[in-house]
Amino acid sequence: MSDTGTGGSGRTADVRRMTFDDNALLAMLYGNHDRNLVRIEQLANVQISARGNQLAISGTADDAGVAHKAIQGLYERLKRGLSIEAADIDAAVRFARTGAEGAEGEGIRTRRRTVQARSPGQRGYLAALQERDMVFALGPAGSGKTYLAVAMGVSLLLAGKVERIVLSRPAVEAGERLGFLPGDMKEKIDPYLRPLYDALHDMLPAEQIANRMESGEIEIAPLAFMRGRTLAHCYVILDEAQNTTPMQMRMFLTRLGEGSRMVVTGDPSQTDLPGGQKSGLTDAVETLRDVEGVRFVRLSSQDVVRHDLVTRIVEAYDARDKQRKA
Repeated sequence: MSDTGTGGSGRTADVRRMTFDDNALLAMLYGNHDRNLVRIEQLANVQISARGNQLAISGTADDAGVAHKAIQGLYERLKRGLSIEAADIDAAVRFARTGAEGAEGEGIRTRRRTVQARSPGQRGYLAALQERDMVFALGPAGSGKTYLAVAMGVSLLLAGKVERIVLSRPAVEAGERLGFLPGDMKEKIDPYLRPLYDALHDMLPAEQIANRMESGEIEIAPLAFMRGRTLAHCYVILDEAQNTTPMQMRMFLTRLGEGSRMVVTGDPSQTDLPGGQKSGLTDAVETLRDVEGVRFVRLSSQDVVRHDLVTRIVEAYDARDKQRKA
């Protein structure tokens, strides 16, 4: 691939030209009816014209540079034998816009897909998951807190580096009053653990999940069931941790046993605790911030990888909360 451009800087007009050396990859790069290029035009605020193996990118110098870098990253991804999905295009533009390098390495390998960071914040989160035995991930809905944690757990299980995955969350907000719900215990807790099931099904075939759950290699349980246990050689995730009390959080963290890793995820702004009760997640952040071996990762609206509207909703609520505090 070769590149040419008219130069310019900042908000001045610019045209970037790109020539690709592997025509076999262009159909995947451009997308059906050039829909990948159209998506990049929308995200980077540029105009792209394609003629054979050549592209011309028109826009301000900054925007054209973003589009150029994003397309270059996507092309290199295809050359490595990886596919391109809509989320990959969004991620490429997001990395290019922040000036950060794109997602590096092969990502997290699971049976059904290779999971990669889709924002600079997520890349830092993945690095923490790989390096530390205890990681706290704080951030808004859609920022990949739980999804990436489950992917890492599945990868370690498949590689034989842990013997079990234990997934937990407060079952009914903070109170876990399961007796008020209809059905047996599994029917009571399943609706509250559904996001964990959904993440697992993205990583493993359904029959493997069923077999591993039956054998105990994958365990999904409400937080109330953790008391009195020692979790050794496990990968343990506590989801929706903002809905724990300080006592519940302390109980959970002290379950960590030999050869285990623990990930705690939550959104401090979304606590459902009654009566203004202090969140166990907030309490843990304040208490453990200087403890060696514990890593805190803070994700933001810029790391949200759901629908574009979700990012704008998160930013609107954040702005309102800041205004109220002011």
